[in-house]
Amino acid sequence: MGLSVAPERSGLEAAAAAVRRLATLGLNRGSTGNLSVRAPGGFWITPTGMTPEALQPQAFVWLGDDGSVEGEWEFFFYVTLNSEIYTARPDLNAVVHVHSVHATALACLGWELPAFHYMVAVAGGDSVPCTPYHLFGTEALSRAVGAAFAERHACLMAHHGLVAGGTTLAHALKVTLEIEALCEIYLKACAVGQPAILSREPGIQVQNLFVGVNGARSSVDLRGFGATGQSNTLFLVNGRRVN
Repeated sequence: MGLSVAPERSGLEAAAAAVRRLATLGLNRGSTGNLSVRAPGGFWITPTGMTPEALQPQAFVWLGDDGSVEGEWEFFFYVTLNSEIYTARPDLNAVVHVHSVHATALACLGWELPAFHYMVAVAGGDSVPCTPYHLFGTEALSRAVGAAFAERHACLMAHHGLVAGGTTLAHALKVTLEIEALCEIYLKACAVGQPAILSREPGIQVQNLFVGVNGARSSVDLRGFGATGQSNTLFLVNGRRVN
């Protein structure tokens, strides 16, 4: 079947390569997970049941904003989930879903990933939330994830896995890899003791250091300093005062 929507081959080649990379890194196995990239008028998504080794650019399925579906392969269960994310976040252009070991383990506990480490801010805030359990492929799960993405670049899905988005495919992959690594560190730390949560500590707490980078939001919380925090705290960047 010929496509009436012309695919950007270089973009889909990069997307197929990203799927293979996720498998090589062990974040997905077999045909688990999925990946989509936005294009004008809709988005391209990986087909159902295809292994990373077999995935070629022409196998991606087109889902139009007008409800149109084009492609030779069956489209994935998670079409509505991706649609909800893109609707909630017009600034995002790629979505990655993985069943990576450590993020999935945390999700199976029903735990969010708190700000135990400053790099949690890569997800756009001071935590990576975990949505309640809903059966995969359902509208209830899609709505829960869409709501979580309103203020984040990533969320865990209880008893399921991790979803991450980005302004570019590279950004979405970066968020995915970083959150999986942080989940591993957090689980290992919890096996020994209870990590301190940065956002609950007094003093200067960074909620998001990634201002201006890949569209991330940014704010600084001067916890413990009160309303006069900015006037009694000196900020220096490369030796220059910035407040």
